[in-house]
Amino acid sequence: MNEALKQKLNKLPSSPGVYFHKNDTGEIIYVGKAAVLKNRVRQYFQKSKKDPKTEALVAEINDTDWIVVDTEMDALFLEAEMIKRYMPKWNILLRDDKAVSYVRINMNDEVPYISFTRTPQDDKATYIGPFYGKSAVERALRILRKVFPYYTKPYTGKKSLDTDLGLSPGIEIGNTTPKDYKRNLKKLIRYLEGDRQKLLKDIEKAMHEESQKGNYELAAEARDQLRGLQELRKRIVFSDKEFLDISSDQALHQLQEMLHLQNPPRRIEGYDISHQSGENTVGSMVVFINGASARNEYRKFKIRSSKNDDLRSMCEMLERRLKHPEWDLPDLIILDGGITQVNAVLPLVNPYGIPVLGRDKSGDHTRNAGVNLVIPDKQGLRHLELPNGSHIARLIARIDEEAHRFAITYHSLLKRKNMLK
Repeated sequence: MNEALKQKLNKLPSSPGVYFHKNDTGEIIYVGKAAVLKNRVRQYFQKSKKDPKTEALVAEINDTDWIVVDTEMDALFLEAEMIKRYMPKWNILLRDDKAVSYVRINMNDEVPYISFTRTPQDDKATYIGPFYGKSAVERALRILRKVFPYYTKPYTGKKSLDTDLGLSPGIEIGNTTPKDYKRNLKKLIRYLEGDRQKLLKDIEKAMHEESQKGNYELAAEARDQLRGLQELRKRIVFSDKEFLDISSDQALHQLQEMLHLQNPPRRIEGYDISHQSGENTVGSMVVFINGASARNEYRKFKIRSSKNDDLRSMCEMLERRLKHPEWDLPDLIILDGGITQVNAVLPLVNPYGIPVLGRDKSGDHTRNAGVNLVIPDKQGLRHLELPNGSHIARLIARIDEEAHRFAITYHSLLKRKNMLK
């Protein structure tokens, strides 16, 4: 351990967070989470016996950075996001595949249940994750189950111990109906996906509305859910991105400097178009809040005006998106495209004062593709090529790849539907 790193480790806080080990070139080689940063990060450098792979990792560490968050659960979600962004080599080398898991909920089932899986399928179910080690998620779900009771196995209609304990919704004994169970399960999904603040407001609003209508049982249910979630805030928090210290995310800080923004861009939206020879043309909008994906904010568009014109399709999508004042406006838009695409959308977004970047890949969507940007400025449009390994390049590539994945997924769905007609 070099002297600079030794001094830096003395400043580690006793807070939950995510840490970034770097090599001597500044490349992030490992991302990890910690309930207590001070204890976890120092463990790497203690003179205790380690397995050979960990010893090899430690030998490469030249520097360490970290981001402080509110809770261990926040750290869990942020760790997953940062691994997707940076793809550190040692996360791949050290990771036990059995520890990678997703929460799976299929709302298309008559009576859905919650389970864990290592491999998401294209089966229309909702998958939340991935999580690198599922113990914290399991613990959180056990707490949430007291607020939103759910089944953990396919429904059989038979009473179980969970029914008596109030951990299952009790359809089998007439406590609720499949429709009402799904309604509550959707709230649980929103909570897991990070829509916590708005969910609390919606439940409080529903409580007052049902009370005014004289539906006192529904009002009491909403009251109990509200109290349960408020109590939960004191114990464990799921992916509440607005509480992250975004000034610690170097990519957002670099974007602020590069674009001369007043603040780091809190909400970034990425856009892409997908079709096959003009068939089943769709558009995707992905949203990243404070540098992390906010899947509950994603939107998809079935293009109406054009079948084989990416430029017109992109403009249609932006026009339709901007007609939704109930969606928060972005602090930055990233397009899949070059000068032509950026020029086309500028008249649409300029009245809103939204900065735009284009990522010009010339059709190359691979992770190793160069991050070439088209940036509007006072002199017109300029090109800027970013080093692949830079923080800002990693973030832009992550957003662009997610927009492309989301568009392809929707396009494939429409294609299958049309084949079955």
